[in-house]
Amino acid sequence: MGKHTPQIEKVGEILDQSLKRLELAGQLSDYGVWPIWNDKVGPTIARNAQPEKIRNGTLFVKVSSPIWMQQLHYMKDTIADKLNQELGREAVKNIFFFVGKVEAESVGEQTAEPASSPAPNPEMKLDDATLAEIKDPEVRRVLRRLFAAHSRRPKK
Repeated sequence: MGKHTPQIEKVGEILDQSLKRLELAGQLSDYGVWPIWNDKVGPTIARNAQPEKIRNGTLFVKVSSPIWMQQLHYMKDTIADKLNQELGREAVKNIFFFVGKVEAESVGEQTAEPASSPAPNPEMKLDDATLAEIKDPEVRRVLRRLFAAHSRRPKK
């Protein structure tokens, strides 16, 4: 009787094969949005909007106020394009914004505010210093235009 040597496989290879069989690999790669979100949208937006989940190409993003929800709604195509470009595929087909409490710790160290500073006022006017925090020039330009248009609207 010959000696049978069991074939040893790496756990990573087995997991990769299992994910491919279950067709979960694509869904898991969609969650690559989380590590790049803050960098792609910049600290000002990241303090006021964070991704919550992604389902069937729709990214659900929690925002700190209805004003941020409205402003970011007009920027959703630009944001989706930036995220997809970084991911190298069209993971985000649509973005759905909803109002909720945006946790400070979810923003990360680079954008965290000191505990003593007040929460950002969503009605504030964006100055050049605040806009300079946004790395992407296209997102910065769109945000500047949106806030300028909002500030011109008559108050109710």
